[in-house]
Amino acid sequence: MKIALIETSLYWCDIDRNLKHFQNLIESVAPDCKMVLLPEMFSTGFTMQPEQLQDNNLQKVPLWFKEMAIKQSMAIGGSSVAHIHNNYYNRFYFAIPGGELHHYDKRHLFRMGEEQHHYTAGNERKVFDFENWRISPQICYDLRFPVWSRNRNDFDMLIYVANWPASRQDVWTTLLKARAIENQCYVAGVNRTGTDPQVGYAGGSVVYSPKGESVSYAADINPSIIYADINLEELNRFRQKFPAWKDADDFEFL
Repeated sequence: MKIALIETSLYWCDIDRNLKHFQNLIESVAPDCKMVLLPEMFSTGFTMQPEQLQDNNLQKVPLWFKEMAIKQSMAIGGSSVAHIHNNYYNRFYFAIPGGELHHYDKRHLFRMGEEQHHYTAGNERKVFDFENWRISPQICYDLRFPVWSRNRNDFDMLIYVANWPASRQDVWTTLLKARAIENQCYVAGVNRTGTDPQVGYAGGSVVYSPKGESVSYAADINPSIIYADINLEELNRFRQKFPAWKDADDFEFL
């Protein structure tokens, strides 16, 4: 299955402009691509002032995901601000071509940026099914907490969408590779570029194989689009040949 990661700068808190920007990029993705992933808070940037965003603009985002997935015949995932019952969430949306829309709310809120004072943490680990793949979505800071992303033999790919600062770029690549190896799964990490009012971003979007090998490559025409070809049969053969997952420790969340 071919997937694409879109790595680009964002327009600060300008939802309409970002939706149009990403629509143009998605429309340029190779037609044989099955899934497109966007960065964390792709529609606004990593804002800690969600109350300044208009609800009618926030409500456009999930509809946009569904419309784009149907129009392009691709699954599309990325996170955005969601306002639900007086609470704000950093919500990952995952739309599939059939019109279904799934979501995951970020579990670990970035304390150093005071995200926990502006958003409500999610408490449900999610796994989505698409094209016979079992996919577990995570958001940025979740990457630092391996217990939350531990494979219980219930997913084949981890997705991390992020606004990960350039100053911690080596941490980003190191942890993504570690999650792939320890969970014996593919890991896709998509990060933004450019700057916001606080920090700069250096991208580094990548897909790692279960062996920790990079299997992604930039498009020749548009370097903002990173492609990877992932193979479920190869993944299953590797798990059977090297079944470390059978010796994993049992645990439960309290």
